[in-house]
Amino acid sequence: MAFDLPADRYDRFMGRFSVPLASLFLDRLGVEPGLRVLDVGCGPGALTTELVHRLGAELVAAVDPSEPFVRAARERLPGVDVRVGRAEALPHDDGTYDACLAQLVVHFMRDPVGGLAEMKRVTRPGGTVACTVWDHAGGSGPLAAFWEAVADVDPAAPDEGELPGTRQGHLGELMGAAGLEAVEESALTVTLRFATLDEWWEPFTLGIGPAGDYVRGLDDAGRAALLEACRRRLSAPPFEVAATAWCAVGTA
Repeated sequence: MAFDLPADRYDRFMGRFSVPLASLFLDRLGVEPGLRVLDVGCGPGALTTELVHRLGAELVAAVDPSEPFVRAARERLPGVDVRVGRAEALPHDDGTYDACLAQLVVHFMRDPVGGLAEMKRVTRPGGTVACTVWDHAGGSGPLAAFWEAVADVDPAAPDEGELPGTRQGHLGELMGAAGLEAVEESALTVTLRFATLDEWWEPFTLGIGPAGDYVRGLDDAGRAALLEACRRRLSAPPFEVAATAWCAVGTA
């Protein structure tokens, strides 16, 4: 899956949704000054940046398997401990953090329960483990119109609705299986406005994630057909896209 790409491509594709989601996520958790927090699967730093604004760089750490994303996060957020690593094998000691967070990551983990168990391990007893995942299965995520258009032109194509945590309740189930207690679930929704269809479409051509992989595999005719199907699915510009993420919060 394509994530070892320049950080600015991710910013243009998913960052436009993940930046406002980060603020809602931390509001939901009630993150307060003085907490030491780890951002797992930090990407170029959308959630990490919001954590730094609220806590200060010295209390924030981050980890991601993509070396380009780690380099970008280090450059953007001096003073933050940003490391290369996977959720399933975090390079951190037991009980180091007051909270361990993963925004838009669990569905891409090779072993979601193992990754969440690792997040629990590095969190102090009584600390918080929390995650968000887009509602791809319920059709209210940010890529819903795209995958619906893909189904119009290529009914056999897979989408992201089968990924872990993307259906209502599943994220909480995974957290429970990882040994987290008192898990609570909610939904967070952000809304973006697009002036033109091209403004919405162009980031899909950058090769980011499953959607980018799909577009990259099409020939010119296939791309044109998919773009036309997207046009039919979306309102006339300017239009808005509401994107909902499942949020689950548990105690270590």
